[in-house]
Amino acid sequence: MGRKWKKQHKMKEGAENRVQRPKKERPPTTNYEELIRENKDFETYYKAQKIVPEEEWDAFIVCMKENLPAAFRLTGNKNMARSLLHVMKKTFFEPLSQLVPPELTQEELDAGEEPVKPLKPVCLPWYPDNLAWQLNLTRRNIRRCEAYWQLHQFLISETETGNISRQEAVSMIPPLVLDVQPHHKILDMCAAPGSKTAQLIEFLHSSEDELSAAIPQGIVVANDADNRRCYMLTHQAKRLQSPAIIITNHDAAFMPNIHHTRKDGSVGPIKFDRILCDVPCSGDGTMRKNFDVWTKWNPVNGANLHGLQLRIARRGLEMLTVGGRLVYSTCSLNPLENEAIIQRLLVEADGSVQLVNVSDQLPGLKFVPGLEDWILMNREMEMIKSVEEIPVKNTNLFNKHLFPPSPEIREKLKLGRCSA
Repeated sequence: MGRKWKKQHKMKEGAENRVQRPKKERPPTTNYEELIRENKDFETYYKAQKIVPEEEWDAFIVCMKENLPAAFRLTGNKNMARSLLHVMKKTFFEPLSQLVPPELTQEELDAGEEPVKPLKPVCLPWYPDNLAWQLNLTRRNIRRCEAYWQLHQFLISETETGNISRQEAVSMIPPLVLDVQPHHKILDMCAAPGSKTAQLIEFLHSSEDELSAAIPQGIVVANDADNRRCYMLTHQAKRLQSPAIIITNHDAAFMPNIHHTRKDGSVGPIKFDRILCDVPCSGDGTMRKNFDVWTKWNPVNGANLHGLQLRIARRGLEMLTVGGRLVYSTCSLNPLENEAIIQRLLVEADGSVQLVNVSDQLPGLKFVPGLEDWILMNREMEMIKSVEEIPVKNTNLFNKHLFPPSPEIREKLKLGRCSA
């Protein structure tokens, strides 16, 4: 009893003598809507590159400052996907397109709230069987309208069951132009978080024959250099329950050969029929969703990543079988990360690889041809048009391979077959 009293007395005494620390004030959070989506250097750089026709420049900048619409595609068996699409149209798309949005209260008007916009489902015409869609579904609409909230919950539920895959529209394009067949051996070099890998797996299981669709002859090897991102990749792949997927964790620039035993008993490295080379990039094509890129962007980001991107793409070509296809893609608009890489690969290959025109595979897709001429700029926004003009302070950043091809070989390379 005495011990218990002493313990309680000490606790009480300690509580009386304890100095209460003042609570730390949290820094004010910044709403994405409040971020300034503007960067004069970005506009100067890309206007000089002429990445879009001059008459479309203003519309391009306006579009870059708008929020990216939600996009998804219906997956799995085509008959089931068509049935689900029919349900979505009848249950959500048609009623919500005619919905009269609730009026704003006076308090919401004073707070500067914008009215809820009617839903405008847009089918992506270039995706096969009309199974990919975009929705102007914003968090504000979901928060203020019960019908939108129900659609949002439906999309979440169908995503968890694997019937729907939430994926940006532009992200769907590289796997499509790979032209995957069920017997192909496919390598996804920088696969995480896995939305494109999921597409590749689906194409591998697309045979009309039920047995071949369940267990295809081909395989997908999905690789990523980041161990933690490989867990995300595993989660994406697990949803599809495919027996034809291997996940590896290697630096793609030094991807090791995977050896197998051939039919004649000899052992040798696997050469892949299809390779997706979606490399790390500056990401300045993602400003519609990654708003912080507006403030972080500078004209040398592309040059800093050029070497890494080249090494990954070059290793991809080394692992490609004769007659195979490699798709190189980025989330960047920068020619130093795109056309300059392709140019160097073609020059080094000396005719053993060539650019393929795939525009006929995506009817209805709006795109502009790749650049055949571009300029370099340093951090001070000084134009550098040739190797001789490189300032001494930038000799460690720029080299001759970053510049556009000479007029003599421009026709031979056909860089216009690149697209953005």
